[in-house]
Amino acid sequence: MKHLARPITAKYLENAAAFYLERYPTTAEGLRRVLMRRVRRAERVEAPVMDNVEEAIDAIIARFVASGVIDDAAFAQTKARALHRRGMSTRMTHQKLRLAGVDRDTLDKAMTSLDDELATDPQSRERRAAIALARRRRLGPFRASEQRKQNRLRDLAALARAGFASDIARKVIDAADPGALDEA
Repeated sequence: MKHLARPITAKYLENAAAFYLERYPTTAEGLRRVLMRRVRRAERVEAPVMDNVEEAIDAIIARFVASGVIDDAAFAQTKARALHRRGMSTRMTHQKLRLAGVDRDTLDKAMTSLDDELATDPQSRERRAAIALARRRRLGPFRASEQRKQNRLRDLAALARAGFASDIARKVIDAADPGALDEA
């Protein structure tokens, strides 16, 4: 039994793009991936697909970019800020934004903008993110004092897996108490 899928037309792709953008912030590349997934799904079930579908997708994306609905720079800045607040390392932030389709130049500008917004340098931003992650996951000085020594290596490993450099991880995990982190 064949599953009947809607034919892929320019109007269908435009509606699908608008529907997606109403719900999720994304980059131009992210929207391209979403629309191409729909095309591949339609091809799998042998639904009619318009000729020149890639050109139609490019035109739709260009219209959304021109109208300001898709703004890769704003997306990168907002996402970088949110990831930093959650305790994401610079390395992991770069990786997540690259996977979302942000180009390297836009990514570098977003990280510079984040440093300007926080009035800090990249090293301090990284330390703040490590502290945020330690607080959120209750690592190091945020852990009960009787459990700190036995969980030190586990806490260091958690920060390492999150992409933080070993010197930053050691400073955060080995801090005497949360107040010592705020002063440093």
